[in-house]
Amino acid sequence: MIEVVAAVIVFENRLLAFQRGDSKFSYVANKFEFPGGKIKENEPQADSLIRELNEELDLDVKIGDWITTVEHEYEDFSIRMHCYLVHLESFTGLLKEHISYFHGSLDDARQLDWIEADKPILDILETNYRHVFS
Repeated sequence: MIEVVAAVIVFENRLLAFQRGDSKFSYVANKFEFPGGKIKENEPQADSLIRELNEELDLDVKIGDWITTVEHEYEDFSIRMHCYLVHLESFTGLLKEHISYFHGSLDDARQLDWIEADKPILDILETNYRHVFS
């Protein structure tokens, strides 16, 4: 079980999601995701997410509310993903590890090709956080 963190990013009252590039695992390649990554040993979740967002997107963020923790089993590995809400004041579009990004409504986000572990988060956002994206 790999422990990871992920950010549900709100910018200008819309969702920011990011598209992965190629991967050795075809079932996660080129899919959209909430950005984040692995938690290092003994690293607090919030610190891990701050580090990952800085490394991947050159973002300097403060971590908001915990949204949920999702466990998902892929063919070759399983993850426990701790998801947090992050509000951005600015976004330059710099992508270090992703190939594109989406900035839009929750309804439009449903049309994206999401990585499997992130799909349940969209349902939670629809039910409990729709007011954040308006």
